[in-house]
Amino acid sequence: MNEHIIAAKICLANTFVFYYKAQAYHWNVEGMFFPQLHDFFGDLYAELYGAVDPFAEEIRAMREMAPKSLDDLTKYKTIDGSNSATDAEGMVADLLEANDETIESLNKLFDLLSEAKEQGFADFVAGRIDAHKKHGWMLRAILKKN
Repeated sequence: MNEHIIAAKICLANTFVFYYKAQAYHWNVEGMFFPQLHDFFGDLYAELYGAVDPFAEEIRAMREMAPKSLDDLTKYKTIDGSNSATDAEGMVADLLEANDETIESLNKLFDLLSEAKEQGFADFVAGRIDAHKKHGWMLRAILKKN
């Protein structure tokens, strides 16, 4: 399997696990800033969910099978899927860590796709990198202590 296909599956898995982290934290956040974080996590998981299907379709367009089970999908992830944070600040920090790892995997995929002359998929990945930069900015802003 080509290196860019493996990298694409890693990005798909990371996006899906990140999506689920945000969804689970949306369900379980508590505390003084519950309404704001509940809404923020909801917007985050919705945005991430919107990227899952295009990733899988790009993999199929390269004549490869997309992962067909959760076990198959999660063996490609490079982010921690434990969702062990129990307080709001820990949840945000965990999502920031997942976001940073996702950006790293997207940057690697972008470089590999550019080398493989997969311009359309590379353009999609560039858009995902921009989306994750914005997520990172927002997550860091939430964590900032005045």
